[in-house]
Amino acid sequence: MTVPAEWFREWFGEAYLSLYPHRDEEEAARGVHLFLGHAGLEKGARVLDLACGAGRHLDRLRAAGLAATGVDLSRPLLADAAARPGVIGRLVRGDMRELPFRDAAFEGLVNFFTSFGYFLTPEEDVRVITEMRRVLRHGHPFMVDYLNAARVTARLEPETVSERGGRRVRQTRWVEGDHVFKKIEILDDGNGEPDVYHERVRLYRPETLEALLDRHGLSVARRCGSYDGADFGPESPRLILLGEAT
Repeated sequence: MTVPAEWFREWFGEAYLSLYPHRDEEEAARGVHLFLGHAGLEKGARVLDLACGAGRHLDRLRAAGLAATGVDLSRPLLADAAARPGVIGRLVRGDMRELPFRDAAFEGLVNFFTSFGYFLTPEEDVRVITEMRRVLRHGHPFMVDYLNAARVTARLEPETVSERGGRRVRQTRWVEGDHVFKKIEILDDGNGEPDVYHERVRLYRPETLEALLDRHGLSVARRCGSYDGADFGPESPRLILLGEAT
């Protein structure tokens, strides 16, 4: 099955927002709390929320007194973020492979909810990491919130069908090579051709992702398996890497 090279340009738009209008806010609060406990930043510190989406982490960073900036490629998601009461300040549209910020512009950086590994080639993922390091000041903290590749592979549901907002949604999932794929088909009334979207995420083992970050100046100090800060293990729901720029 052919998946568009830049599938995220189509998927993270109005259809995504209509299907997932209320992501888990409590989960977002726990994720930000974990970062804050690691970071030890002073009030007013400049933090980048990389791939901020609809802003559910960004407003909590700002509520904690941080000068948080959100960057995302999706215009609809940025518009949704701008409508949140807690998001006051900078929202920037940009590609994470070429961030529109000066060197060492930020004193902290977060990348939440598996917003890494989207690109067609590993070299593009490296570009993302080098950009993260470029805009983050030396000795300052970062957090990468990624999936647990082994758990995703072991527990993959090949197909699910659900009703969302009066529409039938079929999601088909599979693993091929070092990627996990998802095909999303949306039918408004059960008749005619569905609207079709795709997801593709490269599966990195924990040690591989840590080594990649370290090689490009982002040293991992702690590996967590959940937003509560539990140690990472084979059954952990997440792979959360906390460290600093070296």
